Formats: sequence, C-alpha cells, structure tokens
Amino acid sequence: MKKFVALFCLAAVLALPVMAMAADTAKTEGIQASPEFYAKADMSVLKGKKLGITIQSLQNAYWAGVMTALGEILEAAGAEYTIVGCNDSSATQIGQIENFVSAGCDLIMVHPSDANAVEDACAEARNFGIKVMCWDDPMTNTDANWILNNTDLGIAIGELAADFINLHYSAEKKAEVTIIGYPQTVILLERENGIKIGLERKAAGKYEIVATTAAIEANVAQNAVETILQAHPDCRVFTGIGAGAMIGADEALQIHTGGKIPDDMGVFTTDVTKQQLGQLADPTYPAKGIIGFEGSDEDTARSCASMFAFILSGKLDAKNVFRGVAPITAENVATIMAGMK
Repeated sequence: MKKFVALFCLAAVLALPVMAMAADTAKTEGIQASPEFYAKADMSVLKGKKLGITIQSLQNAYWAGVMTALGEILEAAGAEYTIVGCNDSSATQIGQIENFVSAGCDLIMVHPSDANAVEDACAEARNFGIKVMCWDDPMTNTDANWILNNTDLGIAIGELAADFINLHYSAEKKAEVTIIGYPQTVILLERENGIKIGLERKAAGKYEIVATTAAIEANVAQNAVETILQAHPDCRVFTGIGAGAMIGADEALQIHTGGKIPDDMGVFTTDVTKQQLGQLADPTYPAKGIIGFEGSDEDTARSCASMFAFILSGKLDAKNVFRGVAPITAENVATIMAGMK
C-alpha cells in the first residue's frame, strides 16, 4: 500500500564502484558504508511497516528519480509508505513530521530544509517510539544519520575539474572557471568551498575563478551562465554543486557554441540524473564529469531502504553512516546509461 506524492519517473538500475570519502575530524565517528555493508541488511523487516518520508523538494530531477526508485523498492518489500516534499519550507516539514507521528509511522526519514528547525519535531517523534533517520545532516534527535562529508564531495568535484584543466591549460594559458553554488544551504556551501579546495589542490596556478553564482534549478543555472558568458566569453570550465548546475550550464554553453564544443570546455558537478548522463554521452554538450554516490537512482534507493531495515531491526552499530562517491565520465557513461530505466 502506498501514497506517493508528485514524483517524476527517473529510476536507474546499475551500480558504480564506491570510493570512500574521508570524514573531517568533527564527523569521524561512524560507519563508512560500502556495497558489502548494505548487502547485510535484512529487507524482510520492512514488511508491514509504515514509513513517512519528507524531503526538501520533489521537483528536483535527482530527488524525483531516487524517490521513484525508493517507492518501488519499499512496495516490493511490503512496506506502507508516504513520500512528500516540503518545498524547502521548515514549517511545512514540521507539519509533515507531526502528521507522520499522528499516522502511527514506525519510521520517519527527513531530508531537512533546515536541520536545526526540525530537531524538536524529530525528538517528539522519538518520544512516541518512532525511529527517525536523517538524510544529509548529522542531526541530534535521530536514530541514524545517512550523510556525506560535503566538503570532501566538493573536493572530488574540484579535483575532477582540475584533472581536466591540467590536460588543457597551463600557467601561461589559465582556465577561466565559474563555480555554480548555492550558499543558502549549509551543506551546499560546504560543497562549493570544497570545489575551491579541490581546484587549488591539483591545478594551482593554472586557473582563475572569474565568476561565482547561486543556482540549484537548471533554468536558473542556464540564465546565470548566459549572463556570465556576456562578461567572460572565454570562460570554458564550469563547476557546480548539483544536477541543475550541469543541466543548465550545458544548455547555455551548447547554445553559446552552436553545439561545436571545444576540447578545452567542460562542466563538472555531482548528482546523477538521466538528463545529465545523456548530456555526458552527447559530444554536442560540454558535460565532462559527474561525482556520483552509490550509483544509479535504484542503487541509492536500495541503499536507503537498507538503512531503514538496519534501523528498524536495531542492528545499526553507529549513529552516523557515511556514504561513498565515484566518478562518472565518458569512459563509463554508456554502461551506466544502459542500466537506466
């Protein structure tokens, strides 16, 4: 039995190798997840359980794909679930958590708009004996946090771009770089700052950041890149904190070049959506690399459902579980695309 609110179908079915992320000193206590770790979960414990899931937005292509896949996995496991988006409103999200408590959920997963704002609501849920999991933030009033070190994720994006810069640029011919961030959200600001660290770590002296802009949705990113190109027509390396940054930058640059992408033009971000992978596979777009997570939408969803099973069975040995990342480039995109729904 399910209740599934406003999703777009974008699921995927292929695993990627997982590369461990190093956690910073403040976040080292926990488990570094791997495919072998998730495989130990007893998914049978999900049968008959009632799950409430609230995330920031269902309009984002990455979340649409992962939540579609998660719904399919939970339904196959015999769980009852509700998935809702809060449209990045903490007040809405608190109300959703309260509704899940009233509905008698066994577990609530929150992808918080503002982690501090929902701490009390999560604490109240736990007072009723409901298990609580946070996706993305190391919250206090939870049974488990499924998290990334977002600075390290940003570093991985920056280093992937730096490798490209080292191939095509030099101290005498510096790359002009744009960073598409989103400082309004703490974890995305961490990614943005990580990108800067990664660029400097591997391509020092070979690039100049000529512009930074804030965009999370593709249309906003496209408009921003079009404006940047008016001031910096020779800017050819674009890095960003999510799928929207790549999709929007790709569209703007495809128009800017008439589909004739020079070898020294590249876009590098994170998240994994079908549209991103399509652009990465299409030489008329400048997408060159994505730092992905567990793999496809389905791989991420299966790992998330495994987290639910660990929590409900009481067999999770640490509160913080750190996810892994892996690069997606032209070398493996065809294989990945073959596994997309």
